[in-house]
Amino acid sequence: MKPAFMTRSLAAGLAFLTVTFFAKNGFSQDPNFYIFLAFGQSNMEGWASSSGKNNQIEKQDTTNVPERFMFLPAVDNGSRKKGVWAVAKPPLCRSSTGLCPCDYFGRRLVDSLPQAIKVGIINVSVAGCAIEMFDKDKDRAYIGSQADWMKNIDKQYGNKPYGRLVEMAKLAQKDGVIKGILMHQGESGSSTGNWKSEVKKIYTDLIKDLGLDSNKVPLLVGGLTSDSKNNKDASLPWDLVKSPRTISNCYVVSSIGCPVNMQDDGMGGLHFSGAGYRELGKHYADSMLVALRKLGTGPTPVIDKKIQSGAVAANGLELKTTSSSVFFKIPQRGFVSIKAYTLGGKEIAEFAGSEFSAGNHTVQIGQNSIPKGIFILSLRSGTAMVTRTFVGSR
Repeated sequence: MKPAFMTRSLAAGLAFLTVTFFAKNGFSQDPNFYIFLAFGQSNMEGWASSSGKNNQIEKQDTTNVPERFMFLPAVDNGSRKKGVWAVAKPPLCRSSTGLCPCDYFGRRLVDSLPQAIKVGIINVSVAGCAIEMFDKDKDRAYIGSQADWMKNIDKQYGNKPYGRLVEMAKLAQKDGVIKGILMHQGESGSSTGNWKSEVKKIYTDLIKDLGLDSNKVPLLVGGLTSDSKNNKDASLPWDLVKSPRTISNCYVVSSIGCPVNMQDDGMGGLHFSGAGYRELGKHYADSMLVALRKLGTGPTPVIDKKIQSGAVAANGLELKTTSSSVFFKIPQRGFVSIKAYTLGGKEIAEFAGSEFSAGNHTVQIGQNSIPKGIFILSLRSGTAMVTRTFVGSR
């Protein structure tokens, strides 16, 4: 009996040490590690010229990348190994790809969310592919008739792009929580009439295969370059949110204002420029921040506490906003401070900092003062303060 007892004790001790080791080394699931899946074709990959000389990645894209922004390579990517978290320096899809929307999606999120939140990206995309490439029941039939260069990309994903996305997502779920799915596809193979149903099937398959709740994990789909060129949200993805809704928890991300690359190997501007990818990534992030707040997982309670720093109830203060003006009312003469903060509590602008008489007042918001996104506006007078959420539109 004694040897058996010692064996059981030893096993229990080893199990305890193993659990402790993994917990201390960051392998346990962290609810503050927000993970996002990304898939699509070349605009989600990040366009790079066929010569490989232009991937639209500049010094600004590779410097000062926040350590809170990570990516999980789906293939070996330079010195970054498949399935091993790394700081999210581009390229985030494969070593031969370029700057992509995920880059500034992640940067915008970590800048807007509390310091305790980390962001992780998994990007599995295939240039030129139709949506069927990510349908696990149709991908083999689809790829069989495609060009060798696309088959080579498929091969890098183990001949199963959807399967590789799920594989990496399951690995990531050991470390964090999947919060959203990003997609950019529609330039290829979208004229068959099955595009919307295919998108819904792929989203539904991901939700099921990863054990997710569709009410808590939205699908974000980006608008095409045609919307930016025509200054009108009219491309195929917008059909997803027209009544009747194809996917209930779906956001279409506008591409208006995202510059297009008209020198994309003679493709006529099918791809965004580096500046376009930076802006589109921020648009994705803005939509995700809206989704997080709707889901009740946004950081508002943390922010309010951080910004208030001792302020009391806003007795008699009123605060309203438009895209260009702040309207406020104070009950008595006094010093008024009006500031804008990111959702993470970082001050980004001050619109007032002087004495005002009692009554109603208007302060103009400079168009270049606030970037596009969701922010907190704070009005403080004496020891009283009121805050409001507002959306920057630059």
